Amino acid sequence: MTEKKRFLLRLEPELHAALERWAADELRSVNAQIEFLLKEAARASGRLKPPGEGKGRGGPARDR
Repeated sequence: MTEKKRFLLRLEPELHAALERWAADELRSVNAQIEFLLKEAARASGRLKPPGEGKGRGGPARDR
C-alpha cells in the first residue's frame, strides 16, 4: 500500500463541527469523510478517474 500524503488543513470551527456530524452519520472519521468528499468532487469534475478505470482488464493484447 502506498503511503498517503500528509498536510495541514485549517477549517473554521463551524465547518469542522458539521463534518464531524456528517462523518459520524456515515461511520467515518472526519479525515476519511474529507477524503471521501474530495474524491467525489474530483471525479464529478472529471479530474480523477473512477475506481478501476485505466487499469488493465485482462483482455487480449492487440496485434500491430
